[in-house]
Amino acid sequence: VQLQASGGGLVQAGGSLRLSCTASDPSRRTFSSYFLAWFRQAPGKEREFVAGINWSGGSTSYADSVKGQFAISRDNAKNTVYLQMNSLKPEDTAVYYCAARTRYYSSAVDPSTYTYWGQGTQVTVSS
Repeated sequence: VQLQASGGGLVQAGGSLRLSCTASDPSRRTFSSYFLAWFRQAPGKEREFVAGINWSGGSTSYADSVKGQFAISRDNAKNTVYLQMNSLKPEDTAVYYCAARTRYYSSAVDPSTYTYWGQGTQVTVSS
């Protein structure tokens, strides 16, 4: 599966953005079998987990740094996962990547457990 992320941009502190990540050409059944996540990578830093969502959308997880600020969701009919980002801060500036996997792991935060990655979308928050 190929993942295409979009929705990044330049926003002032306190603003909002919604990122989207769409999978290409999978069957609906295939897309719904993926565990999906968002990661981010700031300059000079390692890629870090932001949020994850299970196949139905009924279970989500977040990094402590974004709890209550970001919300992940998915629409299996549209083969798309979203990341709603509110109250953005300059420290949220990074390239944001969507990722997908089919195998079950107890943890969502390890990037090495994900098989498929989008190309990344830049989010820049100005102070």
